[in-house]
Amino acid sequence: MEIINNGVKTFDDIGYARIDRWDDEKTAKLAVHYKAILELIGENPEREGLLDTPDRVAKAIQFLTKGYGIEPKDILKSAIFKEDYKQMVIVKDIEIYSMCEHHMIPFYGKAHVAYIPNQHITGLSKIAHVVEAYARRLQVQERLTMQIRDCLQDALDPMGVAVVIEASHMCMQMRGVQKQNSVTTTSAFTGIFLRDTKTREEFIHLIGSRLH
Repeated sequence: MEIINNGVKTFDDIGYARIDRWDDEKTAKLAVHYKAILELIGENPEREGLLDTPDRVAKAIQFLTKGYGIEPKDILKSAIFKEDYKQMVIVKDIEIYSMCEHHMIPFYGKAHVAYIPNQHITGLSKIAHVVEAYARRLQVQERLTMQIRDCLQDALDPMGVAVVIEASHMCMQMRGVQKQNSVTTTSAFTGIFLRDTKTREEFIHLIGSRLH
């Protein structure tokens, strides 16, 4: 069953429920432009298969860029706990889906994030939420890597932060140079991960290990 109420669509079925949210006014404005784009590329937006496409794309782009409405630091600060733990905390293989700001074509991959606490820890899921908040914006991979690093450093004041992102870029795979198997890796470090080679090497080793 599908219910639509003031920009909220709920799919409710046995064992399944999902809520999609969008701004009705923004959707209407975006749909006008997407309809014009369809016409400009030579399509007929009035044919059956495309009648609802401008609205669907308008709602989709709001989901794909929902990170603009989120303050990542607040996510971390909502779950900070005092704890005398001074070893590495790693959340690896965090799935990333973002959009390159140059062509608005997706790039996707995984982020590996670590920090060494300095009296305070945060909820593990919050780290994944921070990655998601920054990824759901128009991005370049280099900036995304640094934003995640800086957010953890500023919010938690740990002894160090390490971030590595591995991603495939559709702008290189389906257009341009068309190299389907290329992967881009970026990294960013603070504190002890910069100063201590052994700590950095331990992080790199652990994110490459299949301990689970």
